[in-house]
Amino acid sequence: MSAPQDSIPPNGSDLAETMDQLNLNEHEQRLGPDGEPAPKTDEEYAQTQLTLRAIVSSKEAGVIIGKGGKNVADLRDETGVKAGVSKVVQGVYDRVLTITGGCEAISRAYAVVARSLLEGAPSMGMGGVVQNNGTHPIKLLISHNQMGTIIGRQGLKIKHIQDVSGVRMVAQKEMLPQSTERIVEVQGTPEGIQRAVWEICKCLVDDWQRGTGTVLYNPVVRTQTGAAPGGYGQDRAPYGGPRVTRTGDGADFSSAPRSYNRRSDSDGAGRGPPTHDENGEEIQTQNISIPADMVGCIIGRGGSKISEIRKTSGARISIAKAPHDETGERMFTIMGTAKANETALFLLYENLEAEKMRRQQQASQGSE
Repeated sequence: MSAPQDSIPPNGSDLAETMDQLNLNEHEQRLGPDGEPAPKTDEEYAQTQLTLRAIVSSKEAGVIIGKGGKNVADLRDETGVKAGVSKVVQGVYDRVLTITGGCEAISRAYAVVARSLLEGAPSMGMGGVVQNNGTHPIKLLISHNQMGTIIGRQGLKIKHIQDVSGVRMVAQKEMLPQSTERIVEVQGTPEGIQRAVWEICKCLVDDWQRGTGTVLYNPVVRTQTGAAPGGYGQDRAPYGGPRVTRTGDGADFSSAPRSYNRRSDSDGAGRGPPTHDENGEEIQTQNISIPADMVGCIIGRGGSKISEIRKTSGARISIAKAPHDETGERMFTIMGTAKANETALFLLYENLEAEKMRRQQQASQGSE
């Protein structure tokens, strides 16, 4: 694996240097996801804006929305969040709950949701018997790239969250179809879920930059046999502005005039990578983590596959030479227009899925 990983065409080296320069500048500034100074106190975290999504069943969605939309309207009024549930997709069990607001408001909103689900859509145990232990699971959608900050080194962070909140948390290893989001199931009382979501929100705020390259899960993909670029990750909440951070959607960060790109009228022209292409379209930067044992299949022999992805998408792609943390994953940096980045992400994940299927088939043949 090491030979092809080092055989990367040189066109990403200059980009890597400029990205290193940008990263140094950002580290010095320590800005938060909305362009303001990074939060340090609970009061500052409470007001920091982001979006936290969760998967709910059709029945749960009905309870959350309520008759004529009454329950979701009450949720907004009570907590001050913006909240909505994705539309019904025929033949698909999943829907996506999206809640946007300050960290404190989001955590309170999820407690309200958990309380309503306890009453209106109780969990079923063995043999279809309703569980009556005062807890309910909430299936949060978390960017794969941000899972490390929630789990922590040797699992210490996720253990801390469970200890202080009394919930049980289980992180799924697989990403959802045609996305880079994973499910973190939080099971507990409404009060415990509120405390756990508060801690999770703080983690996401601290690690917001790693969430900028994530493809959002859209239940529609479960009805599709094949997807083309643009056919995934479109389940974006219909609200928010420059000061609203989405967990995972790079386009939302890049739209903030003084946030991710860190440029101003006076000093933006002289440093960092280009901000617009020759047609005037904004250049966006997205980072994704690729498992170490998958990097070789993405690059291809002599760099052939990554070169083809660059050529087809029009995006510039550079690859870190070393893992970025203890998971051993390597960071891929993609720079281009929104369309170019979307195409590059689709091709990258298409290669990943193909390689996963090939390995599964090999494993099944070997066990026969």
